[in-house]
Order: sequence, then C-alpha cells, then structure tokens
Amino acid sequence: MNLVAPNLLLNPLSYYYYYQIQFIKGNSTVLGFEVQENVTNTSIVLTKPFSLGNGNESDSEVYSAPNILQRILSLLRNVRPGSDLTRFQLPPQFNFPKSQLQCYGESIYSKTSDLLSRCNTGQNPLERLIFVVAWSISTTRPAIFGVAPYNPTLGETHHVSKGNLNVLLEQVSHHPPVSALHATDEKENIEIIWCQYPVPKFNGTSVEAQVHGKRQLKLINHGETYEMNSPHLLIKILPVPGIDWVGNVNIKCIETGLVAELCYIGQSFFGFGGSRRLIKGKIIDSSSLKILHEVNGHWDSTVTLKETNSGEVRAIYDAKEVIYGLQAPTVKDAESVWPTESALIWSELSQAILSKNWEKAREAKKAVEERQRELLRERESKGETWVPKHFILSQSKEGVWDCSPIQKWVPASPIVTL
Repeated sequence: MNLVAPNLLLNPLSYYYYYQIQFIKGNSTVLGFEVQENVTNTSIVLTKPFSLGNGNESDSEVYSAPNILQRILSLLRNVRPGSDLTRFQLPPQFNFPKSQLQCYGESIYSKTSDLLSRCNTGQNPLERLIFVVAWSISTTRPAIFGVAPYNPTLGETHHVSKGNLNVLLEQVSHHPPVSALHATDEKENIEIIWCQYPVPKFNGTSVEAQVHGKRQLKLINHGETYEMNSPHLLIKILPVPGIDWVGNVNIKCIETGLVAELCYIGQSFFGFGGSRRLIKGKIIDSSSLKILHEVNGHWDSTVTLKETNSGEVRAIYDAKEVIYGLQAPTVKDAESVWPTESALIWSELSQAILSKNWEKAREAKKAVEERQRELLRERESKGETWVPKHFILSQSKEGVWDCSPIQKWVPASPIVTL
C-alpha cells in the first residue's frame, strides 16, 4: 500500500484536523508499465483531546445529537439491570469522533506539563512514588455525558509521538475488547505498559464501566516498576444525569513496597451534597503499615499532600498546568501513517459526526463493521487465527488478560503532538 502526498485542511473551529489522502491499494504491470489500481481517496481526522478548557459541555454540543437524554432512555428501555453492555451496539448519535484507543493514548501523550520525566528526578523512592501518583492522576480526563468512543476494530492501532515519548496502542482482542499500550522514552529510560478492558454494566439508573487490567510504569534508571489500576467511569442517567470517575486506585512500587491508595469520589445519587471529582487517599510503607502522607483534592483542579509527622501540606498536582486547553495531534508524514491507524479507519464516521450528518454516519459505521465481519469470515474459511502484530496476548486461568510488547522501544510516529 502506497500513499500519495496529503493536502491538509484546518477546521476553522479548531476542533479537529482533516488530512486528505489518496490510497493506492495495488499495482500491476501492463505492457511493461506499472499501473496503480484501486485508487481511493480517504482522510485522517484528529480531534482535540478532552481536557479542561475544551472539554465538558461545549464539546457535547459539537459532538452529540440533540435530546441526548431522551435518546438514551429510549435506547436502554429494553435492557435489563445487570446486563453486560460490552457487545451493545451504539448508533452514531451516541459516539464522539474518536476511538477508545485514542482516548487511552491521549491520557499518556496529551499533557502540557511533563510529569512523566519528573518521575525520574525524585531523590529517593518516596519522592519518586509521589511524582508517580501525580502522573497517574493526570491520566484522568473529563468525559462527556451521553456519548462514547468507538469500539476499536481488531488489529486497529494508534501511534503518536510527543518529543522523545513514543506511544503505540493496538486492539489485541475484539470480544472481549482488550487494548494494549506501549510507550517508551529512550532519553529518560522510561517504559509504560498497559493492558486493559472495560466491562460496562447497566444498573437501572446508571451505567458503570469497570476498567479491568493492569498498568505498569517502569523507571529503568532506578530499577523500579510501579503497578496501578484505573478508576471506573460512572454514567448516571437518573435522577440527575452526569458522568464521573469513581472507585479505588492502588499504586505500588514492587521493589520498595511503597503504596499509594487513592479513592475517586463522585456526587451523591441525587446529584447534590459533596464535591465533584474528589480524590482522597494515603501513601503507606507496606512493610510497617505506617501512613506517611495523606492525599486530598480534586483531580480536575489541585491535589495536595500532607505529611503525617510534620503536618506540612504541599501541592503535588495542578490540573490547569497539565490538562488545560490540549490541542489535537498533527500529521507530520502522512505517507508513513499505518493503514490500521484509528484516525484513518474511522475518518468517514468522524467527519459525519462533526458535520452532524447522521445518515452518512450510520453508513460509515456500518461499512467499518461489515469490513470486520468480512475479515472474520475470511479467517474462518481459511482456518486462520488472528495474532496481534505488536504485542503477545495471554490469559490466566482466572481469566485475567496480559499483554507484553514485542519490541523493546516504540518507534517514532508520523503523527505528533506538542
């Protein structure tokens, strides 16, 4: 597959970048001349990450159809409480223009402050854990009520570079939807490996998407590996619509035994009482069970740390310095973009959603889904088993999925972000 040079157009509202590309799917030789066949035009659509300043309600108006609450109630009227929604097919009116892979990737590469490199600068294990806690909080992003990302197709990838940090994701399983992430910074000698899969369940008045799997951050220069999990996404439908991150997050350094226990707290059932986007927790020395610090704050504003011995309080995270006004990635070299790239696979659907052309959006989404079914039928007819290209996928007897990257270092990407 070859690519012809792109023509770049910038949307005047700056919500997304649109790259027009011509794909050449095959070559043949006729009377000694090479002929390019099956020439089709397509595009890459890259939208802004969800962040403070360009997320929340304003993007809801840009991405979603009108009367979204009534549409949700209609969509779920025949769904029983307790149902697993993993295979639930959403109409395009309930999608925002990006894949779940892009959402995972943005939480790593879309930051206006380099908290990841700071993790390396801690003078001792406790300081480094504190920096890792701040970095982990920065991966939590504002979500939009009523809309969800696309379910990634099998083998879909998302590949972006930010300076020396190269981030690669691959959808390594479709049912269940397992996503793998590998990010490396050769200059800082840092590696990130994620393997996670959301399990959304309908609870009658809400949908809770539990994010299963493991996240690892390796500070190779210090010989330290930090393991952590993700909070869950709670979507309240009644009595007061809303969306928030909730649940417990544990961050542990395997080598030092230092542990951070965080709790993401949402609003009450009726939507009042208590603060929104609250986070509380503590840092513990697991060998002595001594509480060293207390963590308090809001993940969308500031988070502070209080030392238990001295009572000294200091800020460790300021969301406005990290996830405010984030910009969409840009294509540096369109000829090198992989055909499996999320922003390419879903480009027609994303364009239709952004222009609110719902008929075209339904056609575009159906085309992607039909192509996946066609590929599945081809594999089954040949007796082939699909294998991930960038990761080794395994599952324990307990049903826990794990992913190991095949390459030591992630290569630089033709899609970049500042």
